[in-house]
Amino acid sequence: METAKKDVLLLALYAGEILLKNGAETYRVEDTITRLCKAKGFNDTNVFVTATGIFVSIDKDINHNQVISYIKRINSRGINLNKISKVNNFSREFVKGHISIADGMDMLRKINEISIYPHYIYAFFGGISTSFFALLFGGNMLEFGSAFITGILVTYVLNFLTNIQFPPFLTNICGGMIAGIMAIIFSSLHPSVQIDKVIIGSIMTMVPGVAITNAVHDSINGDLVSGWAKATEALIVACSIAFGVGFILKLWTIFF
Repeated sequence: METAKKDVLLLALYAGEILLKNGAETYRVEDTITRLCKAKGFNDTNVFVTATGIFVSIDKDINHNQVISYIKRINSRGINLNKISKVNNFSREFVKGHISIADGMDMLRKINEISIYPHYIYAFFGGISTSFFALLFGGNMLEFGSAFITGILVTYVLNFLTNIQFPPFLTNICGGMIAGIMAIIFSSLHPSVQIDKVIIGSIMTMVPGVAITNAVHDSINGDLVSGWAKATEALIVACSIAFGVGFILKLWTIFF
């Protein structure tokens, strides 16, 4: 019985970890863990999730004599909606009772090991998105092309720094600085290229839209700790982007 408890708890905790690391909302993580535990008969399940950790305890004894608790620290977070969708599908199948605990762990490992797109794919489509954002904010075709090249460079550098576990705050500062430098260069090459259009388009890929959405969603659901934590994270990211761009523009105005 003790081993079965630990296996169920570890499986549920692993599923929650995958969700939280890939941008899932707090309520989704808590609900998934609770459902997975209840599917194996552990109705007394308590889950508390924050932006940086998961706390779970389960007990099948009504006298609470055999409580088992686990804590999982989450050090890194990103956005991968594909993994979130696959874990959601897995939890539905697991609740139906068609999947054993051992098979469930293997399925979760495969989901967690799903490879992301290569750097050049990220960079190329980062350039596509930034260039069309430049058009959306009133840019011309020269600014479209400038934002495309800048977006490729910014996206590639951000992915590289993230993979080597560079501090997120400094990573976004570097992205903002690159956007500012490239916008100034393109503006110097052709007078019809406006710096603001290129910069606005280039930094849109760094804007923490998912973090802001999740912060509002968690706060509405009553998860105030997670809501404020994610809101603070989004604010720090926005400030770091602004600092990177502003630092380059200030140097440019001083010296040139």
